[in-house]
Amino acid sequence: MMNNKLWLLVALFSVSTHAATLSVADKIQLLAVDGKEVKTQGWNTVDSVELSEGKHQVVVRFDGEVKRGSKSTIYTTRPYLFDIDLAKKDAEITLPRLTTESQAKAFFERGAQWQLIINGGAVQPLDGVELQGEGFAAYSDIESLVAAYNSTNGIVIEKGNAVDLQQVAVNVDDKTGKVEITGDALTQLKMWYTKASNNDKKSFKIWMAEKDFN
Repeated sequence: MMNNKLWLLVALFSVSTHAATLSVADKIQLLAVDGKEVKTQGWNTVDSVELSEGKHQVVVRFDGEVKRGSKSTIYTTRPYLFDIDLAKKDAEITLPRLTTESQAKAFFERGAQWQLIINGGAVQPLDGVELQGEGFAAYSDIESLVAAYNSTNGIVIEKGNAVDLQQVAVNVDDKTGKVEITGDALTQLKMWYTKASNNDKKSFKIWMAEKDFN
């Protein structure tokens, strides 16, 4: 019994040491992590999540009160998607202080400079992708928007981590431009599957079923 208790304590300690808290600063809204929407809790937004060590795909946007002349208004941007590689330290996504609508518009129009502040003081720039939706309420379904982006770019979420299959399965020589197909067959199958249309995926599943029974 004592050995079982000791094993459980070791396991719990091991899990806790491999997790970190990712939070967002004031006026930044956390929308999705690893392809899943971050649900609000009643009227309260969620401003932090516990994540395992490794690469995660995080979607946020600026959504906060700013001044328009003598009055206040809410300024909201499109969603921004980031690949964030977390170590065992807590981190926070942040922006410079934006207080007026004109200041916020100018900042995002010229290219927002997002940053990741690591617990301990280190600051890393974040290179994000501004997600583009189409039609009315284009950003109401954030999971579908992220899924479409991942499908186009050959990205899958495996075991809680974002994996860029194109980087894994395709290698381009910087000097010669020569393209080399790398990775095992399974990785290549996953990459092409993410790029396929719904009709192609359906046809592929039918083909697999027929092959399995032949």
